[in-house]
Amino acid sequence: MFALFKSKENLGILFAIAAYLSFSFLDAIQKTLVIYYSVFQILFFKYSFTLFLSFIESRRKNNLKFYITYNWKMQILRSILSIVESCLFVLAFKYLSLADAHSIGASTPIIVVVFSIIFLKEKVTAKIWIAIFIGFLGVLIIMRPGLSIFEFKALIPLSAAFFLGLYQVVTRKVSEQDENETSLLYSGITGIIVMASLCVFFWQPVTLEFIPFFVGVGFFYSMGLYLQIIALSKSSASIIQPFHYTLIFWAIILGYIFYNDVPDLFTVIGGTIIALSGIYVFRNKGN
Repeated sequence: MFALFKSKENLGILFAIAAYLSFSFLDAIQKTLVIYYSVFQILFFKYSFTLFLSFIESRRKNNLKFYITYNWKMQILRSILSIVESCLFVLAFKYLSLADAHSIGASTPIIVVVFSIIFLKEKVTAKIWIAIFIGFLGVLIIMRPGLSIFEFKALIPLSAAFFLGLYQVVTRKVSEQDENETSLLYSGITGIIVMASLCVFFWQPVTLEFIPFFVGVGFFYSMGLYLQIIALSKSSASIIQPFHYTLIFWAIILGYIFYNDVPDLFTVIGGTIIALSGIYVFRNKGN
């Protein structure tokens, strides 16, 4: 057991699993909150905690000039992309089960590879393209376009995955010069400004019973981000990224516990195909 923690790489994987578990609890809470409060109000709290986390991380690394960025335009762009994908994902939880939303959203890592090819000029083999295509088939199995069961609401998490993929590619580019705490700072400030200007039109007084929910949103979001940062500091992104698919596993469990949601066979099959193709892509894209 203790030998597991001796490997820096294994430790990074454990932190990644913990991060995605934290994000899953966040989504379970958001699914309840979005019924009673606007997406903008929920995200205002999330980005407030993101700003706070940037100060914590800068202090931990003793980086007093973390407010300096080498490309403020790219930082603003990634912050806007973060806002769009966050809004879409929270909205998806309002209309879909956690398992359905996460299974479709699990196409993000595959989308990241496609955007990396387009914007970062990364080279991939024909086998990777086949795996990407198979992953897309997994999305179609879950969404079932052309059948009576298909709902356009399923396009919400797919759109969220699209913008999240763009966000991750831009973040990868920005991280070549800027530190994590710098990116957190700009995400927090941009998010607070945009959400504050929008949520004033949809603001609902936070009642006593929902205060723990909002605190939970801030806590689990910050914890997930922080654990993810630590995970990436101990293991490479190519090793950590496949564990993104544990979100589907946690979503099924938490969806059943808190909302009595049971995914159908199409969701399980499609989610499994997406996960396996994504893992294959990230394990072999550098070969």
